[in-house]
Amino acid sequence: MNNPIQLTQAAQLEIRSTLEANKIPDTYGLRVGLRGGACSGSFLLGFDTATEHDQTYLIEGIKVLIDKRHLMYVIGVSVDFEEGVNGSGYTVSAAEKLS
Repeated sequence: MNNPIQLTQAAQLEIRSTLEANKIPDTYGLRVGLRGGACSGSFLLGFDTATEHDQTYLIEGIKVLIDKRHLMYVIGVSVDFEEGVNGSGYTVSAAEKLS
């Protein structure tokens, strides 16, 4: 399977910077998933260790963890990091579906 999610250049730089600055061990990866129900949930991003429910991907050299139960809901999303006047942070957006 191709990578289920995309990490923009800005997100990759910020993730690597955060991992290094906080001396986060290699056993951790970027968790991408859902918080709440599938229909009314919001995307979840954070650093975590893998569990038996996770599928692990190596995307641009970054370990990404996705709970197998969330996989169908996150396929095609793009994770970005934006800096703006109101602060900076990660954004997650769904890819355009081709019809």
